[in-house]
Amino acid sequence: MATPINKVENLPNPTRRTALLAAGIGALGALAPILAQARETNEANGAAQARAKLQYGEKTHYKTQIVGDVEVFYRETGPKDAPVILLLHGFPTASHLFRDLMLKLSGRYRLIAPDLPGFGNTKAPQRGEFDYSFDNLATVIDGFTVALGLEKYAIYAFDYGAPTGFRLAVAHPERVTAIVSQNGNAYLEGLSDTWGSWQAYWRDPTPANREACRSSLSADTIKNFQYLKGVDPQLMSPDGYTLDIAYMERPGAEEIQLDLILDYRSNVALYPTFQKYFRTHRPPLLAVWGKNDPSFIPPGALAYKRDIPDAEVHFLDTGHFALETHSTEIAVLMDEFLTRKLPSRA
Repeated sequence: MATPINKVENLPNPTRRTALLAAGIGALGALAPILAQARETNEANGAAQARAKLQYGEKTHYKTQIVGDVEVFYRETGPKDAPVILLLHGFPTASHLFRDLMLKLSGRYRLIAPDLPGFGNTKAPQRGEFDYSFDNLATVIDGFTVALGLEKYAIYAFDYGAPTGFRLAVAHPERVTAIVSQNGNAYLEGLSDTWGSWQAYWRDPTPANREACRSSLSADTIKNFQYLKGVDPQLMSPDGYTLDIAYMERPGAEEIQLDLILDYRSNVALYPTFQKYFRTHRPPLLAVWGKNDPSFIPPGALAYKRDIPDAEVHFLDTGHFALETHSTEIAVLMDEFLTRKLPSRA
């Protein structure tokens, strides 16, 4: 009969106990790397299996669509009869942000990414002839979806794309099949403490306060704050911020962006309206957040669960432009989520 070891009288003497403890620690120490390697292998295998489920294969096409007096540039890929994802970019970028994500999801979804008026390759009238406001951006994108015959679509909402897309959802809740919010904010608690100059401009739109916001448009801010803040720089390709800096250097671009910075206050004013839509319609919602974003902080992602309790929230160890460093991880999360929430064909 084995000697029980859980009774005090059968414990070894101190010297023997010390030796046994040392041997046990040594064995655990030897096992630790093996266990860690096994855990890493399992995690790597799981990630590899998830990546393997992504369906590549469709080429991206580059097109334009006339909407009123705007020529909307957009990129599109995926089967025509697949569920549609409308990809809405933010400041200061354009639809090129989605170049990697679109390829990784192109076998299973129809992905459409327009450049908003004032951004990228979309051609819109000059200031004074066109109202560069978020209401008008949404009006153009609404007309764009109608022109393309998009009766149902999921929305990928990033940065400025969030208030633009949420306006569409409020106006046409029956069209929106799901929402993916990637650092796309709709809650006051999602705003960090870096908004001081913008908020001063909202409260008092003087020339001086407008000028104080101009530094937000500088090459240094675009590169080092928008793109590189909170990011491993070795994971960040320079292509995105180099192109965005070039876009910002075009004649008239800064003044358009300063108009939109002032009008961003309209988005904050609409937060209660967006939240009412979330509560009322409960769209399937996936929040994928770069947790080191200096502008839109994690509480903004978690707040979605207040209005949509079954919203799914994931944080990635990256910054504002999470797609530039984690496009595969986001594609895997989106594919798994949308596979559960959407029909396989439109």
